[in-house]
Amino acid sequence: MGYYKEDHWWASPFNDAEEVRKTMDIAHKVIIHDATLRDGEQTPGVVFSVEDKVRIAKLLDELGVERIEAGMPAVSAADAEAIRRIADLGLKSEIFAFVRAMRKDIDVAAELGVKGVIIEIPIGYPKLLYQFNWTWEDVAKKSIDCVTYAKEKGLYTVLFPYDTTRAREEDLDHLMDALMKEAIPDAIGVVDTMGCANPETIAYLVRKVKKQMNGISVEVHTHNDFGMAVATELAGVKAGADVIHSCINGLGERTGNAALEQLMMAMKILMDMPNDYHLEKLPEVCEEVARISNIPLAPNAPVAGERNYTRESGIGVNLVMEKPLAMFATSPAMFGRTGTVALGKKSGKASVTYYLSSLGLEATDEQASVMLAKIKEMGQEKKRLLTEDEFKAIYNEAVSQ
Repeated sequence: MGYYKEDHWWASPFNDAEEVRKTMDIAHKVIIHDATLRDGEQTPGVVFSVEDKVRIAKLLDELGVERIEAGMPAVSAADAEAIRRIADLGLKSEIFAFVRAMRKDIDVAAELGVKGVIIEIPIGYPKLLYQFNWTWEDVAKKSIDCVTYAKEKGLYTVLFPYDTTRAREEDLDHLMDALMKEAIPDAIGVVDTMGCANPETIAYLVRKVKKQMNGISVEVHTHNDFGMAVATELAGVKAGADVIHSCINGLGERTGNAALEQLMMAMKILMDMPNDYHLEKLPEVCEEVARISNIPLAPNAPVAGERNYTRESGIGVNLVMEKPLAMFATSPAMFGRTGTVALGKKSGKASVTYYLSSLGLEATDEQASVMLAKIKEMGQEKKRLLTEDEFKAIYNEAVSQ
């Protein structure tokens, strides 16, 4: 009964239905590769200092993330220094670097002490046609050379043929055939660079690549242009992907990457996948990265939004505190939080009663009705929730009449 854990979560029991479970019988170990320090920093306007990157790497390690992409050394000397410092921390997480398909990039990564490299090379047809003027033969030649070289350096080697989802199928087939003959990487990525693939498409590509590459590890990296990054990565997991890529708070280019916190929660609660992630730390980590990146979380951001456990409607207000799982899929206590009752246009008399009790105030039923009318009026006028001070002012006015 993975959908339910007393005082922690209560998800849909249909998640455990036999017909559902057989579509996601995940027997293999799936790990998270977090790219916040590289792809996350590619969010327009976001800049991480060396100290910021070290701080975020430690937070990722505390969460239990298995792999951290510490950066791209070719970007700057500071990026290379951050990678070196993170690699020297002795974290449980394995440290990787992101490199271009160039031997000099691989040399630098090896010198920085990382465990492995993500070697980027285009395969999407629009990229080959308009940006690089390459053929699949050019891609294959560079890939074979760099995969061979990286493995000779003792690096765990992931080939990252980006824009995979917009590749011509024959180009992708030719590339994989060439790799199988000349240089098999340790893993290969299915990369939805433009976030334009259906979940079923990612599943199809994972199965296709895994079969054609004779079962080697497949990694999935997606973007969120259609709001489906988490869904597409989880579809990849169900199809056999061994590694999924993420960024904290869904940072990343354009609309961002698959959000780490959403992936972790979905894997544990919705898919009942055993792991050792410290879910209780997620809001703290999300808030810290929001501060460092200077990109605030939306109040209703999944997992870490400050109003996720806030109830404005008067219906069921008592349950917010007494039986939170009647009102929410996860308990706020999981994250050291409590449910809150807000006052505004949609409040009911139960909300007023709750507030009076929590503040140690008393009022007659008639006075509570007067207060509720004023609360609704003010909420409508100001188009927001009311503050505690505003409630007290309404109370004082009601009881003085």
